[in-house]
Amino acid sequence: MSPTNFFNEEYRPQYHFTPMKNWMNDPNGMVYFQGEYHLFYQYHPESTVWGPMHWGHAVSSDMIHWEHLPIALFPDEIGFIFSGSVVVDPCDSTGFFNGKEGLVAIFTHAGEHPVTRKPRQVQSLAYSKDQGRTWTKYEGNPVLEEPAIADFRDPKVIWYEEERKWIMVLAAGNHVRFYSSNDMKSWDFESAFGKTEGSHQGVWECPDLFSLPIDGVHRWVLIVSIGDDPAYHEGSRTQYFVGDFNGKTFTNDNDPDVVLWLDFGRDNYAGVTWSDVPKEDGRRLFIGWMSNWKYANHVPTSTWRSAMTLPRSLSLTSTSEGIRLVQKPVHEVSVLREPLTSIKRTITLVPDENLLKDIKSKTFELKASFTIKEAAVFGLKVHQSNEEETIIGFNSQRSVLYVDRRKSGDLGFHDAFSCVQEMAVLEKEHVSLHIFVDKSSVEVFVNEGKQVLTSLIFPKEESDGIELFLDQGVVDLHSLDVFNYHSIWTKGES
Repeated sequence: MSPTNFFNEEYRPQYHFTPMKNWMNDPNGMVYFQGEYHLFYQYHPESTVWGPMHWGHAVSSDMIHWEHLPIALFPDEIGFIFSGSVVVDPCDSTGFFNGKEGLVAIFTHAGEHPVTRKPRQVQSLAYSKDQGRTWTKYEGNPVLEEPAIADFRDPKVIWYEEERKWIMVLAAGNHVRFYSSNDMKSWDFESAFGKTEGSHQGVWECPDLFSLPIDGVHRWVLIVSIGDDPAYHEGSRTQYFVGDFNGKTFTNDNDPDVVLWLDFGRDNYAGVTWSDVPKEDGRRLFIGWMSNWKYANHVPTSTWRSAMTLPRSLSLTSTSEGIRLVQKPVHEVSVLREPLTSIKRTITLVPDENLLKDIKSKTFELKASFTIKEAAVFGLKVHQSNEEETIIGFNSQRSVLYVDRRKSGDLGFHDAFSCVQEMAVLEKEHVSLHIFVDKSSVEVFVNEGKQVLTSLIFPKEESDGIELFLDQGVVDLHSLDVFNYHSIWTKGES
């Protein structure tokens, strides 16, 4: 399977992953194995809206250029194929590989109890002996069920080296649960976390668990996504916790009511990280679903629905408020760059003078560094025309960065889409922006990725202007680089 000209459809991202056609949501089963990054995803092959879930599949050598592969997992008599994870089983702990290594998928079967016919969600296995090209479901499925819990899904499995066992973290309604196993076929309950911690603005989903170095030690990060609740206008979001994990329990470093948001935009959900990235690489690599359950089924695309965020490298940093997660786009994305303009001297911004008036692009990367000398409102307008613009602005008096998409293009498909998205910025005098703009999205990384905001937009084709603006105050621009981005689907043709 290979992309064709329909990858030039209106709104189709040119350097973010999208399915060839039809519906996609959560990224699943990301794993690195024998030189390939695997991306599985929730997929409905017969419609552009959510329906009976399969696992779509793509592979890449760089997380940027993707080869679409046939569907990996199909629904069966146990149920639809909901979210889950894939790991390398290097020593054949499962017994699936005749003493060799292979890939094991751990996923949620969503169906009915065979006797009571009541809805149920259970955990099952599948395995691949041919680098993920074909999959065999385990004849002993399901391997884990909890009849008393209705929302019981999205298993993420990791190898816990300290005790040489597999750990599963699983979403269970209003909390997550931890299980352990020696063979991934039989699981023992270890503990629960979260009933009284963090945000509960919706059902908990899509957990992930991993450790990262910080100041000479390691801390554990627990990611939990939160489904849409009509009572909250933000819709589906993702939070994280920093703490300790001892193979049985997770302990939160922060007070129970502290909420740490992974992304302050409306459109980064259900993200998890790649398993088995080589130790010599050293990165913790993340990707999210670039949409929101409030309007995901209604966005104005035609043959396809939904995209993924750019892959990101995660790290921890110490701040005045505690340890926080940092996100940076993977360096591999720079292969798509074509320089458009560069400013390497200090310039004081002047109202109504647009330094980028001669630059036109709908798919680009922009890096800029500023110093605020007097309280200011300034920033960038992208996908700009006489009628449309998306504003990426900074208000230094409020120490807030915002993305205003109220004039960003098509807004009429859902009344929750038109909005201003905001996030607090810790540094108030020096601000660096790293922005990625595609045909229907903006991703804003502030101050080396300490805060991130991801947002969908749906502008017209002719909206290709870029404006660097100053509404008030005194601001110095120290450096600016703009790179046009080639399409990942046309082998270098823009």
